[in-house]
Amino acid sequence: MIRFNVPPYTGNELDYVKKSIENMHICGDGEFTKKCNEWLEKKTGAAKALLTTSCTHALEMAALLCDVKEGDEVILPSYTFVSTADAFVLRGCKCVFVDVNPKTMNIDENKIEEAITDKTKVIAVVHYAGVACEMDTIMDIARRHNLMVVEDAAQGIMSTYKGRALGTIGDFGCLSFHETKNYSMGEGGALLINDEKYVEQAEILREKGTDRSKFFRGQVDKYRWQDFGSSYLPSDMNAAYLYAQLEMADEINDVRMDRWNRYYEAFKPLEEKGLVELPFIPDYATHNAHMFYLKCKDLTERTELISFLKEADILAVFHYVPLHSAPAGVKFGHFSGEDEYTTKESERLVRLPMFYTLSVEDTEYIISKVKEFYASK
Repeated sequence: MIRFNVPPYTGNELDYVKKSIENMHICGDGEFTKKCNEWLEKKTGAAKALLTTSCTHALEMAALLCDVKEGDEVILPSYTFVSTADAFVLRGCKCVFVDVNPKTMNIDENKIEEAITDKTKVIAVVHYAGVACEMDTIMDIARRHNLMVVEDAAQGIMSTYKGRALGTIGDFGCLSFHETKNYSMGEGGALLINDEKYVEQAEILREKGTDRSKFFRGQVDKYRWQDFGSSYLPSDMNAAYLYAQLEMADEINDVRMDRWNRYYEAFKPLEEKGLVELPFIPDYATHNAHMFYLKCKDLTERTELISFLKEADILAVFHYVPLHSAPAGVKFGHFSGEDEYTTKESERLVRLPMFYTLSVEDTEYIISKVKEFYASK
């Protein structure tokens, strides 16, 4: 069976985890956590990067730093993972879901402004498949309405918008290093802070409400409880696992791009015949080959394709069920305007296997089976 995902592994992970253990510092903010933070800051240009236990927790930190309160509203796409919404719902926010652009499956920037009310506090954008939202328009709307912007860039490491790293354009960016992502620490994420005025508050929030980070830097002689907070620090062993992959980030990215491009070129004739739709990459974006998807004619055809591939020992999957149609989505939010594309397009989308160790031979086999399926169409 060709799995849908295989977590990345480069060969140095176990050596680095062992070194973390030998350092006798396996809790948070050890040697490898600091190395990862520094790598992220250098790679993205963020004012500060803080490794977290998950992208979910990075989003929760972002919501807290945005100072959202009960009764506030957050504008976001419905086509996203639950964490984008949960981070704000936990603070008592109401979710206002906006339709997607069917070309990119990102939030339709032209429908955001009509969703703004006097209760709106934050626009939370999601860079689906590592392809950037139209950030200039979104940032203009946010600044004119005095709103904060949180970038859910869970899938966006190594991707850019007009040359800028995803997660560094809004007020806060949130990355994921879950096992399904391009670079992994099993469970993990990072918060990117783009305005230095939030750095100290973020460090306190991440360290259970204390100024422990300042203490370890020798800036205070003891650390004390300063504000509300929680424990968002990953184990340094997890960071050690991740750092082995960050050292090879470009190589991993190149391999993934090769497989993505093989898919794209092979399926272009199917798109030209009107049988499928392929991912769309706007001129302003560079992507990271986080996923490759096809859009089938409809839900029935997608179900048939997934079943056909499974019989050929290929595991392909669909993606999100739109949040506004879920029980919690109905309870904690509402859809702004018409759901013209979100549900319809989500039911057509199928994701093909995409991971660092996916061989050329397996990629070509998957291509042949998809073509075989559509030969009868």
